[in-house]
Amino acid sequence: MAQVALRNIVKTFDKTPAVQGIDLDIADREFIVLVGPSGCGKSTTLRMIAGLEEATSGEIYIGDQLVNDVPPKDRDIAMVFQNYALYPHMTVYENMSFGLRLKKFPKPEIKERVEAAARILDITDLLARRPKQLSGGQRQRVALGRAIVREPLVFLMDEPLSNLDAKLRVQTRAELIKLHQRLQTTVIYVTHDQVEAMTMGHRIAVMRDGILQQLDTPQVLYDRPANMFVAGFIGSPSMNFFEGTISASGDELWVEAGTLKLKVPEHRLAQVKAAVGRDVVFGIRPEDIYHPTERKDAPDYQRAKVTIEVVEPLGSEQFVYLRSGNTEFTSRMPSRAQLAAGNNVDVVFDTEKMHVFDKQTEMALA
Repeated sequence: MAQVALRNIVKTFDKTPAVQGIDLDIADREFIVLVGPSGCGKSTTLRMIAGLEEATSGEIYIGDQLVNDVPPKDRDIAMVFQNYALYPHMTVYENMSFGLRLKKFPKPEIKERVEAAARILDITDLLARRPKQLSGGQRQRVALGRAIVREPLVFLMDEPLSNLDAKLRVQTRAELIKLHQRLQTTVIYVTHDQVEAMTMGHRIAVMRDGILQQLDTPQVLYDRPANMFVAGFIGSPSMNFFEGTISASGDELWVEAGTLKLKVPEHRLAQVKAAVGRDVVFGIRPEDIYHPTERKDAPDYQRAKVTIEVVEPLGSEQFVYLRSGNTEFTSRMPSRAQLAAGNNVDVVFDTEKMHVFDKQTEMALA
């Protein structure tokens, strides 16, 4: 079995904390993504699993084995790096077979494994070439092939698509998903790109300042973020935030944020009631703010008059940057909506999908 477990993992560099008490259970055959901004500790965590960094404290298990003191070569893992790390003087075949040759595998088995991996990655016709004769995408496939031939318990991938152009990243992302479906191996994948995380991971671990913020499926992270950081990091464009308060009027609760006054839906009342009179942050995603033509029957308590600042047409849709009082926010609207900078427009907030956070703790209330 290739499950991986981290138990209270801590890593410090010269008394500076890089990872602060991570607990993580990764199931056999799971594709899990560590995501977060630069310096959040995700690559350091991956390197500790690989054995390239020593944990300051805590325990790391691969399968049922405690591997803190096991050297990297004996952990039965394969790592794919951001910079490919191919030997320039070797052919593709020699690069892919290098690890097997070091372990004295029989030549027929090496040939069989390399050719099988090459077929999976569609690089059979490249085996005689050297890295300088390959494109970036081809080099990345070779790096993946070198990992595949080892048939490891766990694949570790440290931002493997960062050096590819946008179109190739999308293509290679899809190939990695299909590759995992075919190989059925545990994958731990590090990226700073939340789109990669959302599209690839069975579960996503969101990290910040060495602390695990939330671990869940992509949809749960999107629909029910645990705090403002996760809410703002997951989703593109990111969630809009408005500072305000919760007020009560009879049995109704209202979010008041500057010039906005929006009614809290009934199914959120119990969660928000304790925050009446407190400072809160109201959050709503750009795709939940509508042009009035899309929601003609929306009640007045979901509407607000705002000013259009900038319109970014994207063909199938447009990003519209709006202003309400002193607060700027973003909406994602259909391309057919006729919009121009400087105009005023009534927009509709889908309050059924609103989020409310405590201003002090930044934790989600609703």
